[in-house]
Amino acid sequence: MQIALSIFGFVCLGLATCLCLILRKVAFSSGDLPVTAEWIGELSLERYRPMLRLLDGQDLEFLRTQPGFTPNMETQLRRQRCQIFKGYLRSLSLDFRRICAAIKLMLLCSKNDRPDLAGALLHHQLVFGMAFVQVECSLVLYRWGLGEVNAAALMRTFDSTRVELRRLVPSATMVA
Repeated sequence: MQIALSIFGFVCLGLATCLCLILRKVAFSSGDLPVTAEWIGELSLERYRPMLRLLDGQDLEFLRTQPGFTPNMETQLRRQRCQIFKGYLRSLSLDFRRICAAIKLMLLCSKNDRPDLAGALLHHQLVFGMAFVQVECSLVLYRWGLGEVNAAALMRTFDSTRVELRRLVPSATMVA
């Protein structure tokens, strides 16, 4: 009994460590910083909208009704769509890290302390990190035909952080 509890404890500790490392990587690392009003002005949620439909089950339901569509084809389609989705995730994560880095830089260079903004940024990073982990886990299950992937929370957090950056850089809204 004590051996089983010890093994369970080590497994839980390992999973908690992995979760912390993933959260740290996603939420707290900074990417290259394109601190230009043009980049901020061009940054849009629209470029990630296809993610929301990419893994939608309606396409597979339709294809299953078509003559000649095999389970092998479904597996290959799932694999391909997961790869495309992962590309979107990498890009979304990189843009999010850049937004956070830009906000952090503005906080550092500001003449006034903004604890409200710093707290909001930390909150956005934690929510984004947790949503990212949830999407990654769902993606693994989807790949094997189990469940669906819902990236809506990830997108909402990205968008609210992007909007916060635009508020801080008003000239970004002037870029065509």
